[in-house]
Amino acid sequence: MKFYIVIPAHNEQSSIGLTLDSLAEQTLLPSRVVVVNDNSTDDTEEIVEAFTQNYSWISLVNTKSSNQHLPGSKIINAFYKGYETLDDDYDILCKFDADLIFPNDYLEKIALHFNTNPKLGMASGFCYIEKNGTWILENLTRKDHIRGALKAYRKKCFLDIGKLKPSMGWDTVDELLAKFYNWEILTDETLQVKHLKPTGLSYNKASKHLQGEAMYKMRYGFWVTLISALKLAYKKRSLFLFKDYMSGYFRAKKNNMAFLVTEEQGEYIRSLRWKNMLNKFT
Repeated sequence: MKFYIVIPAHNEQSSIGLTLDSLAEQTLLPSRVVVVNDNSTDDTEEIVEAFTQNYSWISLVNTKSSNQHLPGSKIINAFYKGYETLDDDYDILCKFDADLIFPNDYLEKIALHFNTNPKLGMASGFCYIEKNGTWILENLTRKDHIRGALKAYRKKCFLDIGKLKPSMGWDTVDELLAKFYNWEILTDETLQVKHLKPTGLSYNKASKHLQGEAMYKMRYGFWVTLISALKLAYKKRSLFLFKDYMSGYFRAKKNNMAFLVTEEQGEYIRSLRWKNMLNKFT
């Protein structure tokens, strides 16, 4: 299978070389890797440029956005800068972060999953972070959820879901829409990926409200948003986050922000969320 990979990068001099090294050592090499250097002020560009000299399938795109490190639109807009340089001669499209170290057989095993199951639309391994000298699971979400750091899409699934949404919540709505279009999703616990920078480490307070905005834009509705916000805040051990999430939801509702999904898709998403929540009590 032909893998095309896009890696948005902003000030990643400490990690991007390790990420590219791990991709260069894959038992199944990617056909294309595009690193999008988004307004970096460190040596990210020079490091990636050196890799392009040694590997013909690695390329660099330079772009400029804001210096503010917010999740969602900044990352996906950078992704599209790289995506636009690719042709459509791929089987699997990946959006990877610039701070990951992949096991050598990562792409080979992901390809095996896609080849084995024609209904599989998205697949990934798991992120691990270092704590006290030990690599432990970065346990932020359900184990059946694919983290935004390491997304891999079958081409047809990627096109069915309307590609990626330049908004906070893009890495949740993609899965929900994949299910809406009857695609399956798989996470492989044997594929342990080292995540060098824990998620959200550099997000500022303004970004916290974006989670609530995303819930509104995904048409969760009040009650699903309330329960989801409570669960997220509890998981992150911060009741202040619950306030931020709900404030973001109500702000989005007041401002009539544009939805990310249609009414039909929103109805499906709410039904799926309720079903998942109720299943935990039966």
